[in-house]
Formats: sequence, C-alpha cells, structure tokens
Amino acid sequence: MAEQPLYNQDVKQVLSQLRTNGETGLTQSEATKRLNDDGPNQLKEAESTTLFQKFINQFKDFMIAILLVAAVVAAFTGELVDAIFILAIVIINAVFGVFQEAKAEDAINALKEMSTPNANVIRDSKEMSVKSTELVAGDLVRLEAGDIVPADLRFIESASLQIEEASLTGESVPVDKVATTLTDSDLPLGDRKNLGFMNTNVTYGRGVGIVISTGMATEIGHIAGMLESADETKTPLQENLIRLGRVLTYLILIIAAITFVVGLVRGKETIIDMLLTSISLAVAAIPEGLPAIVTITLALGTTRMASRNALIRKLPAVETLGSTDIIGSDKTGTLTQNKMTVEKVVVNAEVSDATTIKDFSGTYGRLADILALNNDTKRTENGYVGDPTETALIAFNESHHRNIDQLFQEMPRLAEIPFDSERKLMSTVHPAPNGHIVTVKGAPDELLKRATKIEMAGEVVELSDDIRAKLLAINSELATQALRVLGFAYKTLDAVPEDMISEVVESNLVFTGFVGLIDPERPEVARAVAEAKTAGIRSMMITGDHRDTAAAIAIRLGILDEKDKDTAVISGSDLDAMTEEDFAENVNKYSVYARVAPEHKVKIVRAWQKKGKVVAMTGDGVNDAPALKTADIGIAMGITGTEVSKGASDMVLADDNFATIVHAVEEGRKVFANIQKALQYLLASNLAEVISIFVMTLLGWNILAPIMILWINLVTDTLPAIALGVEPAQKDVMTQRPRGRGASFLSGGVGAAIIWQGILQAVIVLSVYGFALAYPVHAAEFEAHRDALTMSFMTLGLMQMFNAINVKSVYGSMFGPQAFQNKLFNWALLGSLVVMAAVVVIPALNPIFHVSHLDGYQWAIVLCAGISIIVIVEIVKLIQRKIFNKG
Repeated sequence: MAEQPLYNQDVKQVLSQLRTNGETGLTQSEATKRLNDDGPNQLKEAESTTLFQKFINQFKDFMIAILLVAAVVAAFTGELVDAIFILAIVIINAVFGVFQEAKAEDAINALKEMSTPNANVIRDSKEMSVKSTELVAGDLVRLEAGDIVPADLRFIESASLQIEEASLTGESVPVDKVATTLTDSDLPLGDRKNLGFMNTNVTYGRGVGIVISTGMATEIGHIAGMLESADETKTPLQENLIRLGRVLTYLILIIAAITFVVGLVRGKETIIDMLLTSISLAVAAIPEGLPAIVTITLALGTTRMASRNALIRKLPAVETLGSTDIIGSDKTGTLTQNKMTVEKVVVNAEVSDATTIKDFSGTYGRLADILALNNDTKRTENGYVGDPTETALIAFNESHHRNIDQLFQEMPRLAEIPFDSERKLMSTVHPAPNGHIVTVKGAPDELLKRATKIEMAGEVVELSDDIRAKLLAINSELATQALRVLGFAYKTLDAVPEDMISEVVESNLVFTGFVGLIDPERPEVARAVAEAKTAGIRSMMITGDHRDTAAAIAIRLGILDEKDKDTAVISGSDLDAMTEEDFAENVNKYSVYARVAPEHKVKIVRAWQKKGKVVAMTGDGVNDAPALKTADIGIAMGITGTEVSKGASDMVLADDNFATIVHAVEEGRKVFANIQKALQYLLASNLAEVISIFVMTLLGWNILAPIMILWINLVTDTLPAIALGVEPAQKDVMTQRPRGRGASFLSGGVGAAIIWQGILQAVIVLSVYGFALAYPVHAAEFEAHRDALTMSFMTLGLMQMFNAINVKSVYGSMFGPQAFQNKLFNWALLGSLVVMAAVVVIPALNPIFHVSHLDGYQWAIVLCAGISIIVIVEIVKLIQRKIFNKG
C-alpha cells in the first residue's frame, strides 16, 4: 500500500513520522546529526565547462571533422596554403560558438542563488535564526509576512497565512494556507493548502511549519533535477546541417574515389598527382565557408532581433523561431499583466465597468471608502506592498483620483477582526461623523448571509429576497468570467464593540456592493495571437491557474473559441488520468491546460514534438524552466522572469511582450530563407567545380588546382554569401505555413535548382575550356592548356558571382523590386569581381595561382560566358512560372 501523502495526514501523524516535537522542536544535536546524514538544504550545482572545453566541443560537428581531415591531407601533400585557409575557417567558426556559449548563465546555479539566507527555527524550545542551508527535515520554522519559505513545510499553525506561489504553480492569487488535514487525494501543488514550498513568498499572516523536505528533495529541487536530466533538443537548423554534412561527405568520398581510380586506370598520372586531384575534388565539394556563413547570418539576425527586444542566447534559436508550429505560453505574467485589477463594480444591483465610473457620490463613494479602509496594504518608497487583491483596491481609488490619505487621517483603524479562511470575512472599525463604522469585506455569498439591508442610490432599504437572488446571480456570472469577486458591507455603531467577535461585529450588515477583479491580459497579446494564427502558428495557454480563469482569459485573447471552452480545456488531473498513447493521440484537441505541474508542461511539449511539430515555450517562473529547456525554443521573460527561466531559455524577451515573439518569428523565417539562398549559391557553385574537375580528369585536360578552388571559394563564396544573409524579407513571409521539422534547406525547389544550376555552370566552364583549345591564342600545347585553364578559372569565378543574383528567388525574376535593394550585396558583388580579376590582371600574382595573362579577346569570351548564366536562368525561371505554375 502506497504511503499516505503528508497533506492527507494530521499533525500528530506528521510529527510522529518526522520524529520531532511540535512544541520544542528538534534538539541541536539531532539537527546536526540529520544535517550530516541528509546533507545541506541547497540545490545541487551543475557541472560547468571551461572555455577550453567549450572550444573543443565546437569541433565535434560532422562537416568540421571532414574539413580538418582535408586540411591534414593538404598539408601532408605540400599544399600548405590550402591547409592554412581551411584551418582558419574552422577556427573562426569555433570562436563564434564559444563566444555565444560563454554568455549563457547556468540554470541550476540560478536556482541555488534563489535560496533564502536565514530562517527562524525552533530548536530545544528556543527560537533562533539559522542559515537556511542548515535546515533539516523535522525542524519547526516560524513564518510571517515578507519571509521566503526556506524549505518544503507542512503547516501545524496558521493565522491568516497567505503565500504567493506564482513562480512555482503559475497561479497569480496568493493561496490561503491552513493547518488542517486535507481529505482529497492526488491534489496538484496549487491545492495542497497545508503545505508550503521552498522559495515561495509569504504575503500575509503568520504560521509555523514542520520541514518535510530539503534541498533536492523539495518541489523546486525536483524541478532542478528535471533541468539537470533534460536532454538538449537539437534545433531544426542543427539537424539540417548534420544531414547535409553526411550527404556531402558520402558524395565527396564516392566522387573522389572514382576520380582517383579513373586517373590511375588511364595511366597518365602518378598516385601523388591523383591524390592531389582527389584533394582538389574534396576542397571543391565541401562548402568550407558554410559553417562561418551560417554563424554570421545567425549573428546578424540576433543583432536585428535585439533591436526589437528579442535577446538570443543561442544562435540556432534564430532560425528555429522561423519553423515554429506551436507556441505554448504560461498565463501569469506572460499573457497577463501579473497584477490584480478591478474590472467590474456592482452597485445598486447593477454591473458597471470600473473605468466608466465618474461620479463617486452616494453609494459609489461609500463603496470606494470601504475598499480603502478595509485594507492592509502598506505604502513604501518602492510602491504599495501587500496582498495583490488589496493593492488593486487601493489602485482603483487612486486611478479615480480619490484622496485616500485624507480618508486614512480622518478615519483611522481602531479595531479589527482579521481575515480567516473559515468564515471568509475581514472586518475593521473606524470613527465616523456619527459614531463609528464597521467595514466588512469577503466572499459575496457569506456576506449576503449576514446582511439584512442594502444601500441603493444612497438610501438604505431592506434586502429583499428578489434583490438577494439577483446579487447572487450577478456573483455567479462574474465568476464564470474568471473574475475574483469580493463583497463589501458596513454598519454603524455608537462605540467600538468590547468583544470583537464575528457574531457581534459581522451581523445585521448593510450590503454595499461587489467588485470583480482579474489579472488582465496584456493589451497587445490578442493581436499577436491573431498574427501568429495568420502565420499558421497555434498558440496555447499552459498554466497552473484554475480552469475557468484560464479559459476566460484564453477566450479574451483569441486562443480559445467560446464554443470550444468545454472540450478544448484540460486540467492537470485529467492529464494524469490519460495514458501517454491517449494523450499523444488527442493532444491537438486542447488549446488550454489548467492546474498543471512542471511535469505536465514537459509532457505537453514532448507530445507535440512526437507529432513532428516545432514547439516554442514561453514562461517566466521557476515552474516553466524544464519545459523551456525541453522545447525546441524556450522563451523567457526579461523583466518578470526568474533567473532560472532565463538560464533554461534560448531567447529572452527584454520587454516581456508576447507580440515580440511574432516579430522574432518573422526574423527567424527571414534568416532561414537567407541561409537557404546562401546554401543554394554555395552548393550550386561547388557542384559546378566538382563536375568540372571530374570531366577535366576524364578528358586528360589540366585541372583546377586546390589553390584556384580555394581562391574562388574565398572570393566568390564569402562576401556575396554573407551579403545574401541580410536580404530583406519577402512580403508574404508571415502568411506562409510553418516549414515544420520535416523541412530541409533543400526543400521548396532549392535542391533541384542546385542540381540544374550546378550542371549548367559546369557545362559553360567546360565549353569555354574546349573553345579555348579549339581556337587558341598561343600555338604551343602547354600554353594553350594554360590559357584554357585560366579562362575556365575566371569563367567559373565570374559566373558564380552572377549566379548570386539568381538565387535571391528560386522561381522569381532577378528584375523584381527587391533585386538590388540590398546595398551590402551590391558592394560585395562589385568588390568580389575586382578581386577575382586581380589574380589574372596583376602579373605578379599569375605564378602563385598557376594562371596566364589574358588578352582582350579572351576576356570577352570569359565575360560573355559568365553573364550567360543570368540569361539562361531567367529563361528557365520564366518557363517554370508560366508552364509549371511555380512561384
């Protein structure tokens, strides 16, 4: 039989189980023994990596490993320039990666730093202050307003105790804590009202609790353990690059091996010559600059996103945003403002919007006075401190420019009966012009039981059954709108009652009115949700709050349709009752998840991921951290977010604005499109190089040397490819469906374009070589081949740069309005053309690159051949658009 949870046990059972005394506490010697046995009350630190380890980890990428092998072989065969260039690219990429990782804070250490430094504990019948790390199970801890709960506790005493648990459960309203035994089983954290949890905040009252768990055994420690064990999710970008690297590697090995064998079979080349030829093929096939270009493109994306308040902690997150299918968002502080606000006021048995009330004469003025007088909010230098509901009542008065300071001076509190959760009322006594006034606030149904009269339009009349029924109906209606409803009443007395007891003070009341409060949604979120829906992204609410509250806010934001509120909302307990298979099968039915625990959030994220969806998770609390880490992209709030949530995230919203996510998605889609353009440009170029070298080898021609290939890749692939990374977004980028996890960089026609454009370039290069041999300028065979190779080399370089213009759109014409809008690209192209030509034009560079000096006739052939790529590609794209309805 399973052990009964501590919240289902009475105080005697708990004390017995933990072997402690409910009055004297543990002895100091017993506490020391338990501390030695169980360890300190702190969270386990995660292992950190040094900068050197981070640097070494950058070289575990598959494509990087192949490049390193190519560099070693090049160096071994005497091609030191090639080897140095390849190594430089690899090292630059590694430095970028280390720089990004070095900025990330560690989530577990952030959790540890949240721990309170001291706790008031009872040991040997004496109350003392000890470091919270020295607390042990069985210790008695005394709490009062302002304290941080130092460990998980079972309360044995409670006096109007309220604890704010939003960072753990997601519920914005403080929880009333009790010392009584709870009878319901399998309660979620937010409903375990006789338990206190480590690192939550006491907002009101006082209490005594017995420590039941410390350190990693606490609820927050459980979250820390989940963070520690959670696997880092590979982003779609990383998965794409890994797949691409493997495909390229296999193709490189196959083509190099075939070339090597064919060359030896022909018998005209030595083994060393063919080895160098194979290295040339490898260098031609591998896009050496791709890792650096991807990193630079992502880094430029992060800069643009930072200017729009989206701070990227991990570079791949930029692209991942663009493929997002699902955004699962915490409610409190993310979709809502995390502050209670008076929204509805009920006076004269009529409902009014709080913002529309202008006249505070009569009953409206009476109600506003009671809101301020029956209130424990304290004014400090940093604003109001107290229960969020009570501070909202003060804020209501101030928003209507009422002088409550004068009210407090004229009507100071003389006596009170504090709130308690059993009678659900609070009463205060103040001097009044004609004697004294008792103000009472509390649960509307309880208040109406004790009221015999009602103030209507400034007149006190009998509270009839009809009016009472109408008020109860209004209360129910407001509750279904997720409003927290408080009732207010008063009565006048000649003197302060001698016995301040409920039966005397809280009877024969004059009912005044209700107020309905809510943690309101952020005003910009509804529009952001609508924009996300247009972009094919589904927004979900995942919260620890109550079902009705969550559903009402979700309807107001457009996350949930009114007609689906009974079927599309699911609670944590409902989730527990479903098998993994059932939930995975039905996960797409639910848009709102209420009363969930951290484990549930992770379960939801993983269920969507199993369906192949790319999931983004937003949140600000400790309870969000495991889901943020598990999601494809975790998004933390920069202002209200805990250090834990930030440490576990991929992106931080500097303005806590949900709408910023939509801007980030647009930027992410643009980054993916630009990486796709750069990839098409690079791979088409490299394919042309591979085919050219392979055919040249078969025909016995001079082949492009490794230094030539690397120079083309350096000059033509680097600057234009980087410039493609800052191309402006297409106008329809936010009306397209998400790419999803299954999409690759080669999808959307890019793969086919790489193949036919690569083959086309190779055909043109080989044609130039053949033409130069057929109509040579020099008669000598060696010089004719040298000229032909030089012309092919320049044709390939110039053609690749002109093709950079073509790849701006897979099917669209280069003559569109955005063709030359990117000034960086224009200058990069012009600069690359000049530098590419320099190795032939400047005689001193000719021997280094194994080229000859070309005359005007030869340059004319090279330019015509280079420009022909634009003409041919434009014709093919036109045919694709007109005949095959592409683009």
